[in-house]
Amino acid sequence: MPEVGEMAPDFELKSNLEKDKKVRLSDFRGKNNVVIAFYPLAWTPV
Repeated sequence: MPEVGEMAPDFELKSNLEKDKKVRLSDFRGKNNVVIAFYPLAWTPV
């Protein structure tokens, strides 16, 4: 698990802006700030 201040590990997700496109965290390294938010169970019927 990364500690506060450490670089986040690279990962890839499907884009929500373009169909069949994938986005990697490393695509933004050194270009833009990135905020990663995780909401457990946010879109589930629980």
